[in-house]
Amino acid sequence: MEYDPDILIDEAEDVYPPSEDSLLLIRSLDVVPGETVLELGCGSGIVSLHCARSGAVVTAGDINPSAVKLTEKNAEKNNLDIVVLLTDLFGSVNGKFDTVVFNLPYLPVDDDIPLAEAWSGGKDGLGPLPEMLDGMTVHGNNGWRAVVVVSSLMDEERLNDVLKPYKVTILGELPLFFEKLRVLQISADEF
Repeated sequence: MEYDPDILIDEAEDVYPPSEDSLLLIRSLDVVPGETVLELGCGSGIVSLHCARSGAVVTAGDINPSAVKLTEKNAEKNNLDIVVLLTDLFGSVNGKFDTVVFNLPYLPVDDDIPLAEAWSGGKDGLGPLPEMLDGMTVHGNNGWRAVVVVSSLMDEERLNDVLKPYKVTILGELPLFFEKLRVLQISADEF
């Protein structure tokens, strides 16, 4: 998808703002009209709104109640119809999806400060990635794919172990001053 500067995004101080990783994810992801997309950790909703603008049928979820409200507000502001849920991963999610998108918390830190759940991926940086991939057996349609952002700061060996059973394709990369971000497409089957 191309980043669309005409999509209007409000921000809130207690919600992860659209950042370089969000834009990399948007530019790396392609969706087709009618594709069912679930975005976990939707934050401001910027990725979900781009998917909806491209014709996908979108459900967005976040563990942060403020993010849920902000995503609903941004969807309304842009006249885009998406379902928004308060959820911890798949906790409140019903149904199956073609694609699950997650700009997951990927930094290998154990921060315990406001908004830490937006970036703190624990000691190995993988955060909820293993649990999310396990949930795809229930919430993924045949031929599902998960599209996630990962960092070179993650425990590479642990990441490779988690990804071993899947087909993995790199959709995009962004070298930054202190790390390299990659967008991975993970699937059990050909998509």
